[in-house]
Amino acid sequence: MTDIEAHELRINTMICANAAGYQDDGEVLVTPIGVLPRVAASLAMLTCNPDMMMTDSEAWILSKPNPLDRPDDFKPSTESWMGLSRIFDNVWGGKRHITCTPTQIDQFGQANISMIGDDHNAPTVQMLGVRGFPGNSICHTNTFLIPKHSRKVFVPGECDIVCTIGYNTSRLPRGYSFDEIDLRRIITDLCVMDFNGPNHTIRVTSIHDGVSIDEIRDNTGFEIFIPEKPKVTLPPNSEQIELIQGIDPLNKRLS
Repeated sequence: MTDIEAHELRINTMICANAAGYQDDGEVLVTPIGVLPRVAASLAMLTCNPDMMMTDSEAWILSKPNPLDRPDDFKPSTESWMGLSRIFDNVWGGKRHITCTPTQIDQFGQANISMIGDDHNAPTVQMLGVRGFPGNSICHTNTFLIPKHSRKVFVPGECDIVCTIGYNTSRLPRGYSFDEIDLRRIITDLCVMDFNGPNHTIRVTSIHDGVSIDEIRDNTGFEIFIPEKPKVTLPPNSEQIELIQGIDPLNKRLS
């Protein structure tokens, strides 16, 4: 297998693992942020969860997912209107599942999309800001997809700024319990993880083909729970590969 083929296999494996995470969601609004999550949500809509809803990223619910690349005269198959007020009804009612790519994740599952650096008044790198992440993480299901598993993402201690709820007792809002938090899984280019280790620690559920346990440990800035015999992540099958190519005909997922 060439390096290009190996890279494509790893990307498609992440997409399929992300898609599988929607299988038991039923009729839920999925918000995929980024190219890989977008392809994964579309794949899930076409395979394991045809009941899930997805918007065109503006105001229309789609009957079938849009391809990433489409001509100017393309007309999406729309099913209903999804204005801002209906979005918030879904958010607050818990009928939403978001997949995003935070810049940092810590041992508690807390995520950062806002800034890098110790000084919040003069950050080393300024990013999006906290935005709606506190409410998103409290109200509905969250999945993280990390294209490059490294210590820059999986940081020791806490994130430089905590944007989301996690399994951190000292930051748990009054009246909330860990049972109300739904951090579903983390998919990276090395493995798939969840939060079902001891005391909700991050746990490896499967390792991608060709990846070693030491490689995962070396690229994580804190201790994670690794079972004695972790599973191997399922590779994409021929049907999934064909659908992925139809969703992303120009291979934007590989860049």
